[in-house]
Amino acid sequence: MSNTFRIIFMGTPEFAVPSLQSLVESNSNVVAVVTVPDKPSGRGQKQTASPVKIYAESQGIPVLQPEKLRDPAFLEQLRSFKADLQVVVAFRMLPEVVWNMPPKGTFNLHSSLLPQYRGAAPINWAVINGETESGVTTFFIEKEIDTGKIIFQDKEPISEDDDAGTLHDRLMEKGARLVVKTVRAIEAGQYPQEPQDESKKIKLAPKIFRETCEIDWNKTSIEIHNFVRGLSPYPAAWTTLNGLSCKVFKTQVLDLSEAGPPGDFNTDQKSFLHFKTGDGWVAVEVLQLEGKKKMAVGDFLRGYKL
Repeated sequence: MSNTFRIIFMGTPEFAVPSLQSLVESNSNVVAVVTVPDKPSGRGQKQTASPVKIYAESQGIPVLQPEKLRDPAFLEQLRSFKADLQVVVAFRMLPEVVWNMPPKGTFNLHSSLLPQYRGAAPINWAVINGETESGVTTFFIEKEIDTGKIIFQDKEPISEDDDAGTLHDRLMEKGARLVVKTVRAIEAGQYPQEPQDESKKIKLAPKIFRETCEIDWNKTSIEIHNFVRGLSPYPAAWTTLNGLSCKVFKTQVLDLSEAGPPGDFNTDQKSFLHFKTGDGWVAVEVLQLEGKKKMAVGDFLRGYKL
């Protein structure tokens, strides 16, 4: 990679770090990083830097942390780095004045096979919907969110044992490799720009809120099982148990034919906790009652009588 091709990287969470690290380790010229301002977190509400900032500072890369992306002082600072290209991984929506700034444009890494699963939570929704395949896409940012021309895609199978966490970790690494491939292609001036195919029905991946995460026991066992793994380990599906909120991290679909209203549960108070669904039963295997630790169902039942 030539040192004359100047890159600004924008990102925040752990998911973005391998992409930045791969660019640095492939000798790309990352001249600055843009991330969120430090936030108070933990019991002491201590100011905490984003994972991207922590890595950038460890490499001596200048870090910009604007409160507002349209702030004239920030825009002037951004221009001063004279970037050829901006790379966005898990950041926030950019105003046109930002994404349109570099001569080679701004591309984003999205953790789905666009146009499917446009939106804030593509990994969660792919698992919730029982998909058997996902992937990563690099595309040029345009006005409408997640609609720009596709540069590259790389597919990733989703196994029955995957949850959002395991898929996240694989797409994080796969995405990092795709970011480097995309930067190299743009620098060389030889890269595809394919319009997104909107001829098929497009599934969306809207932001997930706490109310989105409540388990609906009227749904089928497989729908509930996919819902739980699609929200595990974070933000986690939940239900109410003895009047308390209870997060559910792992379930298993059961082959039981006992009757009962959806949401009813059975337990031997030692080793199992089964919930009635719309068409059968699921076993809850890992859970966390409000105010308690996350634990396997056997440990939970030994310490808590239902």
